[in-house]
Amino acid sequence: APSSPATARNECSITPLTPSPSPVRPRMACPFLVVVAIDFGTTSSGYAFSFTQDSEAIHMMKRWEGGDPGVANQKSPTCLLLTPDLRFHSFGFAARDFYHDLDPEDARHWLYFDKFKMKIHSTSDLTMETELEAVNGRRVRAIEVFAHALRFFREHALKEVKDQSSSVLEGEEIRWVITVPAVWRQPAKQFMREAAYLAGLVSPDCPEQLLIALEPEAASIYCRKLRLHQVKALTSNTACGFASDDFVFVSREQLRRSRHSRTFLVESGTGELWSELQTGDRYIVADCGGGTVDLTVHQIEQPLGTLKELYKASGGPYGAVGVDLAFEAMLCQIFGEDFIQSFKAKRPAAWVDLTIAFEARKRTAAPGRANALNISLPFSFIDYYKRHRGQSVEAALRRSNMNIVKWSSQGMLRLTQEAMNELFQPTINNIIKHIEELMAKQEVHGVRFLFLVGGFAESAMLQKAVQKALGRTCRIIIPHDVGLTILKGAVLFGLDPTVVRVRRCPLTYGVGVLNRFIEGRHPRDKLLIKDGREWCTDILDRFVSVDQSVALGEVVKRSYTPARLGQRKIIINIYCSATDDVTYISDPGVRKCGTITLDLPEPGAVGGAGGGVPERREIRATMQFGDTEIKVTAVDVMSNHSVRASIDFLSN
Repeated sequence: APSSPATARNECSITPLTPSPSPVRPRMACPFLVVVAIDFGTTSSGYAFSFTQDSEAIHMMKRWEGGDPGVANQKSPTCLLLTPDLRFHSFGFAARDFYHDLDPEDARHWLYFDKFKMKIHSTSDLTMETELEAVNGRRVRAIEVFAHALRFFREHALKEVKDQSSSVLEGEEIRWVITVPAVWRQPAKQFMREAAYLAGLVSPDCPEQLLIALEPEAASIYCRKLRLHQVKALTSNTACGFASDDFVFVSREQLRRSRHSRTFLVESGTGELWSELQTGDRYIVADCGGGTVDLTVHQIEQPLGTLKELYKASGGPYGAVGVDLAFEAMLCQIFGEDFIQSFKAKRPAAWVDLTIAFEARKRTAAPGRANALNISLPFSFIDYYKRHRGQSVEAALRRSNMNIVKWSSQGMLRLTQEAMNELFQPTINNIIKHIEELMAKQEVHGVRFLFLVGGFAESAMLQKAVQKALGRTCRIIIPHDVGLTILKGAVLFGLDPTVVRVRRCPLTYGVGVLNRFIEGRHPRDKLLIKDGREWCTDILDRFVSVDQSVALGEVVKRSYTPARLGQRKIIINIYCSATDDVTYISDPGVRKCGTITLDLPEPGAVGGAGGGVPERREIRATMQFGDTEIKVTAVDVMSNHSVRASIDFLSN
């Protein structure tokens, strides 16, 4: 710690600023004319919007160029193409198709990025300088790649909003919402905000115009709006291909078939879930996406229908991408890792074609499917293997003793049901293990409803496995259009961000302070003698504790005084820990995670008594932990002027 740290006065407690709510919950007056939400996913992305005047109608994005025929408002693949001189070229289907059509020699100079969102999750020391690697191996700052993608969505969405709006919209009349996984830490959330500033979605001077929404929370906001219908017992063979008293899979087809079912069924249309379920006021949302699985537990609060988080967000990098990586590992096993790496480097576009072919087949994989799944190998793969290894792909397969993968004379890899099970199993097991661990927690005990959402929730392989493992303990509900649940919920969140009233802290946060040294209680190596007084350094002054409930509007206040006269800035280091049993900022598991900066105006500007001895100034900082992002404001107590305060988790 510095020799003269700003001293913290410990008169601070968490004070709720707002009185407890009265039963009639006013809809927040939304100061914006339109809310645009961007669901920036690992494998696919999309946007939706709603006019605040007509908030029941959520407009989904229109068809993309190059989208799959016959599929309306589907999401676009999260892939981006930059020209050899690093200019933006295209995003989504257009990027995929253009890259595919490039001459192999040219393609090596273009920068193609896909599934790049995972890098933000996996980087432990994320900064503005963190780089991403394109398929051809060239590196670019991650913040620029994300900004290109967000700029693309901004232009697309604005054009469509303007087409549907009668009045001329000004930039500041739009509220933007960007979704991120709930398991992301503060630096990653701040990274998305900085990328949005860089992309020109909003100006850093109007931060409240951009909301960061947590993906499973958005899904939960949408799910709580679903109307559940009671219908009689499910017949033995439903639209899913399997049936159970406790499994709810919703499709139009099924609504037609399930006249004799005694399960809940979900239909589009926004009834309130809590008006239908007496005991179902607590539920788990499992958001199974491309990159992560994200679990949230919510309770619907009577009588206003606000949401309260019952346990801190949990999950991890167990999304559908795990299945793709398992397929790549299987190819390495058959053809040799050195060959696969060489093929990726020399024929990047053909490699992308192969991964797209696998992903398309992956979506159709279902348990109990008798026939094999065929994946066509690009001609350049077959040709490149023959030239490099002097033998055919077929011979390689025979030699590998990989009995679960066959070769068909049409130039296809045939993946048997056993092969698909092997590719899916590790990822699915991780997801189920996570849900089971969560359900074993005391706070979650007895929760009877599980909403399965996110793109991976469309997979029959995952549905069947979750049903088998958890169907006895809870009712599993899969909304219609499950891949768009988060997007719709993010729009609802943008229309009224106060709907989630209580959240749980993912970490313990605090700062290092000096306290009076007490002999026998404090270790000698923490002793600091200053002005003849004995102080103990490095004590963690907690702002909030891990898994603590924090309501919206609840604040933590601390007062700081500059260490010396004429000081222009107070910089305070923030520390965090995943556990709460810590005393000092030097304890194991405690790490510096960010800084609070308070800018001090000239004391002269305060207009004191003049000529007298200047008083020690007191700056009171107010922090909010109940939102999706941590916020700080500050005032100079003597003058009551607000002080510029910022909190930074990225330049650590």
